Amino acid sequence: MALLQPFFCEKSLPKILNFSPTSTTPKVTNQLPTTSKDLVSRSLKHNHKKSYFSVRKHWKKCHAVAEEIVGGLSSSASSDDDQGEGVILSPSSQDEVAEYDWTEEWYPLYLTKNIPDDAPLGLTVFDKQVVLYRDGNGEIRCFEDRCAHRLAKLSEGQLFDGRLECLYHGWQYEGSGKCVTIPQLPKGAKIPQSACLKPYEVRDSQGVMWIWMSHKTPSNAKKLPWFENFARPGFRDISTIHELPYDHSILLENLMDPAHVPISHDRTDFTAKREDAAPLFFEVTERTARGFAGWWGREKDRLTPNYIPNFLRFEAPCVLHNSREIIDKNNNKDYFSGLFLCRPSGQGKSMLIVRFGSTRKTPGLLKIIPQWYFHQNASKVFEQDMGFLSSQNEILMKEKVPTRELYINLKSSDTWVVEYRKWMDRVGNGMPYHIGHSTISLPKDPAVVEHAPAGFVANLSASQPAKGGIGDMHAPNLANRYFRHLIHCKDCRNALKAFRAWKNAFSIVALVSTAVAILVSGRQWKALLLFSTTMCLAGIHICSTAIAMNTTNFIRTHRRL
Repeated sequence: MALLQPFFCEKSLPKILNFSPTSTTPKVTNQLPTTSKDLVSRSLKHNHKKSYFSVRKHWKKCHAVAEEIVGGLSSSASSDDDQGEGVILSPSSQDEVAEYDWTEEWYPLYLTKNIPDDAPLGLTVFDKQVVLYRDGNGEIRCFEDRCAHRLAKLSEGQLFDGRLECLYHGWQYEGSGKCVTIPQLPKGAKIPQSACLKPYEVRDSQGVMWIWMSHKTPSNAKKLPWFENFARPGFRDISTIHELPYDHSILLENLMDPAHVPISHDRTDFTAKREDAAPLFFEVTERTARGFAGWWGREKDRLTPNYIPNFLRFEAPCVLHNSREIIDKNNNKDYFSGLFLCRPSGQGKSMLIVRFGSTRKTPGLLKIIPQWYFHQNASKVFEQDMGFLSSQNEILMKEKVPTRELYINLKSSDTWVVEYRKWMDRVGNGMPYHIGHSTISLPKDPAVVEHAPAGFVANLSASQPAKGGIGDMHAPNLANRYFRHLIHCKDCRNALKAFRAWKNAFSIVALVSTAVAILVSGRQWKALLLFSTTMCLAGIHICSTAIAMNTTNFIRTHRRL
């Protein structure tokens, strides 16, 4: 949460400059789809000729430029015109439907640095299961996660001399996907040509592995996201990955909802305080079939001299980017980015890559804080929202109606949520399933429910990295921090192993020093050995605390025993 300060804390706002979007007027564009690279990079380019100040005069007329919004409110809410006028977003005509094919997009698979070197990794995009691994040459390969023999998961297999081996019958596949070894084949017999895997194209871009899901349409490099700030000299970021037990649309709603931060994350660190909850304003400056963009900020800050609000951009299929430029008292410009890459990993599941970074030099104290500490703090943030979002997901699936019939969307907090659900209205016809603002299409094939515990465990273990595994200390479910984050993060796994090793070492030394202290007769030796035991016990406590921080979920104070 400390990394959110440039976006939520307004102490430095008089010195903030803007990222110029495509349009710096409040007029909402409905232009043809633009490439991802163009849309993202344009939001980061500073336009010296057109300033955000040119649109400030329109703010009073355009409190929130969101054309369509909630209907189907409760009778008491919809009939109370005095209370609803100027507060609830008012309805308008439905947006036109755009051509869209969910497979013709790049989806964020994984942080490249966390891809295992010595085992395959099973991942999912919507309902498509894929296996990702490094071959003998270190090249990253991706195929459909099923053996050509009898459909066993290849992610349950292993790497054997750089080849992907199915551990059911030992069939091995080379990097091209062709089967090269079948142990049961008679001597001299040829391997069937049909014994091959269906490949998926993957690309490493700025530390993230992306996958192109279509087998019919060649990959479109122009759609591959590129983030200008992450390529700037001196830009440093903290990247984490989390698997979450609710739909990616619910996750995106949550991430583009700044109004909940002071309440849900109160005192998580110094950037979130309950008393800072206040009305927000939103200014939509761009709306296309590829997404939307605009400004947002606190209503009370609008009259602050030289105030420039936050700039947010959502880009199809699942990229959310918050950016800002700040000029300090020495006239030095720094760039800040909050990037959220949300991958739909199945019905009621999603995987999120979070990247916060800037070109500002890291303060001295922050340099000594290890990565795992920031990661566990991020896990705490998601755990604070998990109960709300999981229940929201459950109700939406039970009600089976668009969000306009269930939500009460406010101008002062929910504009981005409405914009996102309206975007789903426009492109939902090209998705496997969607719940839009005014439309809905349910999955053709409901999610498979595992009835056999062994099948459930096998399915989970197939999606874990080489060193993740299912240990006896942790329940195999996505409500557990160990399985949501730690198994996907090399830094945190290494930290956990180190703390466990140190804890064992401290325990042995404490036991030995205590035993020797009992046997020796000299007072000085006894004092020295007992002091050593005390220090070891302190070390055991520190290690136990660190282990718990990495593996134990956050519980709100009023819920604790």
